[in-house]
Amino acid sequence: MLNIPWDQPATMIDLDGKTPIIGTIRDCVMHFAIFKPFAKEQARILLTRPVFREGRKTRTWILNPDEIELLVKRMDAERPGLQ
Repeated sequence: MLNIPWDQPATMIDLDGKTPIIGTIRDCVMHFAIFKPFAKEQARILLTRPVFREGRKTRTWILNPDEIELLVKRMDAERPGLQ
């Protein structure tokens, strides 16, 4: 699972060209969680610090929808009282 601090600055971009969301990883993940499936497919998060990803030789700056979904699951698991 991606271990990115929730307060790390990030920008959520949309491949359709909608206005980006500039905030923290938590802000971006919270917005992503309420998106409809089509919007989720178009969403990417641009990081301020690159992260290591399985199967890649170098760290990357962009999170894809499947990786953002992992962060949604992590956020849900860390919320008190929802387990």
